[in-house]
Amino acid sequence: MSEVAIDDVGLPADGSLHVVHSLDLLVSSEPHPLDLLAAEAVAENWQREIAANPALFNGRTILQRQIRYSDGHLTAEGHVSSFATFLWWRRQAGLAGACHLFGYPVIVSSDGALIAVEMAPHTANPGQVYFAAGSLDLSDVVDGRCDIEGNMRREVMEETGLDLGVARADPVLYASYRSRRLTLLRVFEFSETADDLVARIDTFARDCAEPEISRAVAIRSGDPGAHRYGLAMLPILAWYFRDRG
Repeated sequence: MSEVAIDDVGLPADGSLHVVHSLDLLVSSEPHPLDLLAAEAVAENWQREIAANPALFNGRTILQRQIRYSDGHLTAEGHVSSFATFLWWRRQAGLAGACHLFGYPVIVSSDGALIAVEMAPHTANPGQVYFAAGSLDLSDVVDGRCDIEGNMRREVMEETGLDLGVARADPVLYASYRSRRLTLLRVFEFSETADDLVARIDTFARDCAEPEISRAVAIRSGDPGAHRYGLAMLPILAWYFRDRG
């Protein structure tokens, strides 16, 4: 078997899970280099994006310039950028010039299912199924650093109505890396069954004025073709269901 390449981040780019013992997610006061170097291309692409999906909102996001992992310690330097820059960057071959780091709260029901969501048609990833999550934004920055745990709590509450504070949080934080994209994930176990959690989330989404999701999804196997999964989901599904036979 050939070895998986490790790039300058310091992790194999196969999505495999690695324990994070400590992290420091600095946010620079300077603009992201891409905001300066690719401003015209970003603006042109944004016009194409909103022509295809007028519901998109060009909010402020935290886009990383570099990420480093070594011996369980993770550091990153991010910049306050824009959603338009992020959408342009993710269309570039090789994803040069930036990295994307985001939290991924892995919700587990009392009967062992994973609880994900299907994104609504008006979002940037319509129809994709993944854990309730989103890019870091200004509300996730505390004293010049990104609060990844706060980001997870916020995104889950906004998209599903669930409070991660009442779940049992696994003490282990993991990193899962694919080229230029880093997922930080933690398992949260709820006392309710999958059916009950799905019903709660679906009711919440129906009652929202502008729901971000179409429905909740209970995942009971590691079959990568069971749903239209976001790519970050696949290594986590393999890891979770492999360990549970």
